Amino acid sequence: MKIRTILVEDERLARKELRGMLEAFPQIEIIDEASNVAEGITKIDEQKPDLIFLDINMPANKTGFDLLEVLDHMPKVIFCTAHDEYAIKAFEVNALDYLLKPIEEDRLKEAIEKLELALSATKEEKEIDKKLGARDKVFVKDGERCWFVKIGDVRIFENAGNYSKVVFDKYRPLILKSLNALEERLDDTLFFRANRRQIININSIASIHPHFNGGLKVILTCGEEIEVSRRQASKFKEKMTL
Repeated sequence: MKIRTILVEDERLARKELRGMLEAFPQIEIIDEASNVAEGITKIDEQKPDLIFLDINMPANKTGFDLLEVLDHMPKVIFCTAHDEYAIKAFEVNALDYLLKPIEEDRLKEAIEKLELALSATKEEKEIDKKLGARDKVFVKDGERCWFVKIGDVRIFENAGNYSKVVFDKYRPLILKSLNALEERLDDTLFFRANRRQIININSIASIHPHFNGGLKVILTCGEEIEVSRRQASKFKEKMTL
């Protein structure tokens, strides 16, 4: 299996060196490179790679963390940086690994092994998990409280770090499941990924309004306002238009 990869690094020589090191791993297919955050966002969302090697300090006072905050497609992430002070923050955004420059061959090999294990686990989950429809019920436990929730009654699934909030009735319990993993399980005729942080129930939408920079603002039946990112807005219009 080829692992489609994009290198996001502002230094041309660093990209060339990493590309050369990755030749030792034939499963890694480098499909593109990006030299700044804006270019990286565009290429990642358009080409949807399995993996990115991401530098942290980037041009125009931007960082690799800024890039991750606005992505609609979230691949596996291996940070490559000359600075070790960002390590904790890197793992808070679910980075697969954190490589210090100059990158050592053994550490790169270890990172690729972690990647293959993670992709294998994801593949198995996809094969096992079926799509959850409106009538399906799931068990939710948060602390001492428990619910048996019909999926169709959930208005929003919301990102909360390594957890997600399940929003229904007046409750917002946390579950140990990432938003990306939930998106894979949910029926896309019922749920839509509005932005990096939220998945919404289409049946809970009361009204839709134009919003800043080509995006949309969705008002749910309960009055909550959800912003649909510019990239997702075009997908939403295509999905919902005759």
